[in-house]
Amino acid sequence: MSAQRLARMRAALDRRQPDLRVLLDGVHKPHNLSAILRTCDAVGVAIAHAVPAPGGEVGVRRHASSGAGQWVGLRRHDSLQAAVGALRGEGVRILAAHHSERAMDFRSVDYTRPCAVLMGAELHGVSAEAAELADAHVVIPMAGLCESLNVSVAAAVILFEAQRQRADAGLYDHPRLDPQTYRRRLFEWLHPRIARHCRQQGRDYPEIDEDGDIIAAPG
Repeated sequence: MSAQRLARMRAALDRRQPDLRVLLDGVHKPHNLSAILRTCDAVGVAIAHAVPAPGGEVGVRRHASSGAGQWVGLRRHDSLQAAVGALRGEGVRILAAHHSERAMDFRSVDYTRPCAVLMGAELHGVSAEAAELADAHVVIPMAGLCESLNVSVAAAVILFEAQRQRADAGLYDHPRLDPQTYRRRLFEWLHPRIARHCRQQGRDYPEIDEDGDIIAAPG
């Protein structure tokens, strides 16, 4: 591990936003999911949440994500209700990208508050259930003939607005992950194979020094 690479990882963790999330409901195409994870990494989203389409899976295409699946946690849920319940339990507001009578311009929303951007499936968009569960609806104004953007593009547009607001508010100026999560995530980034082995064995991660080297073997 070079000092430069370690410094890049620490700098990325210093800018992670624990209260900015993405919730994907039925987004099943691997290239779209991978592209969204890449955007999540770019704006500092630490965890994306995903609910598979009925009978489907949640898969990431590595070459499309440029490794973002390694840097952004992907938490899978069995149902939309379970995902929303978990997020609400953390005090996170659900903002669905959905055209409706109560939808607001996505730029008028305050993304400095804890929030999750809810994106629907590629073909049908946000489901009726998801629209009902959401705290608010947001839309991206369209001046052309197309009614909507590709789901990964729409997610990027909204998330970069969230990044702009959070940067203006100084939320990237200091680390916001709690120390335990910070250390755990850094170890997973530095030593992914050992981290995976520890999880499989139900063991704690070893300690690492300031250079990222392991100083204690797993118990």
